[in-house]
Amino acid sequence: MELRHLRHFVALAEERSFTRAAARELIVQSGLSSSVRALEKEVGALLFIRGTRPVRLTAEGEALLPAARHTLDAAEAARQAVRDVHGVLTGRLRIGALQTIGHTLPFTSWLADFSRAHPGVDIAVRQLPALQMLTMITSGELDCALVSAVPDHMSGLDVVPLVAEPLVVACAPDHPLAAADSLTFEQLDGESFVETHPEWAIRVMIDSAFRDAGLTRRVVCEVNEWTMVLDLVAAGVGIALVPQGLDFSLHPRPTGSFRLVPLTGVRLERRVDLILPKGHAASPAARRFLDHVRRAGLPA
Repeated sequence: MELRHLRHFVALAEERSFTRAAARELIVQSGLSSSVRALEKEVGALLFIRGTRPVRLTAEGEALLPAARHTLDAAEAARQAVRDVHGVLTGRLRIGALQTIGHTLPFTSWLADFSRAHPGVDIAVRQLPALQMLTMITSGELDCALVSAVPDHMSGLDVVPLVAEPLVVACAPDHPLAAADSLTFEQLDGESFVETHPEWAIRVMIDSAFRDAGLTRRVVCEVNEWTMVLDLVAAGVGIALVPQGLDFSLHPRPTGSFRLVPLTGVRLERRVDLILPKGHAASPAARRFLDHVRRAGLPA
């Protein structure tokens, strides 16, 4: 089984278009088609359903995809082992990150410094829901991610804690809770909430906390960005639990557009961890990025 056939197969599976996959692999479309047919002949099964747009995998193709990714990663690790003798890192770093990572950690600076230190590495950043990124690490679609860890998804993954920050209650100035100096978790029972996507790790944690405490709430609006959460809170749509460390100066609002009230009697935290496969399953670039983050240190 040739590595180039596996590479072309993965490209088509990810791009879901012969045209885009061929452009990504810098070959003509007919060459990509021939490569995929050769792989199908070798494995004895059709891997794609032809004639559909976008291109879809067959059940056999779905089964092959994770193994193909891991095989390509292992081959890259073998090549890197040789390059390590000369102290040169090449290849790619596919890294996931929370959409608001820049509020809390100097992610852009880490990437810039890492890129300058390793100019042979191509970096691709994906900003997706936490649960999706954890799944992508397990399947080999991402090398690592800066994301809040979810314990049920931690099998086979290394979790390196980076930062933790408490959640606070955000509410409009005229909301009945806004006058409090602090709030207990029980005081949030029955309130209307503006929330993030159900696949965000922070949403999973908040849902679990309400369930475990036997409290109820109504999620009146779900959005996919903290700025929208705060705008809707300020408009009186509902309250929200938000990370205390969000850099609100990045999205300035009129003074007094919402209040942030601390919680007492319970500690809910938004964590950010660097997550990568355990041991040698991690790509050379992911391991080197971890070393880079450790050397750079965390902001005070």
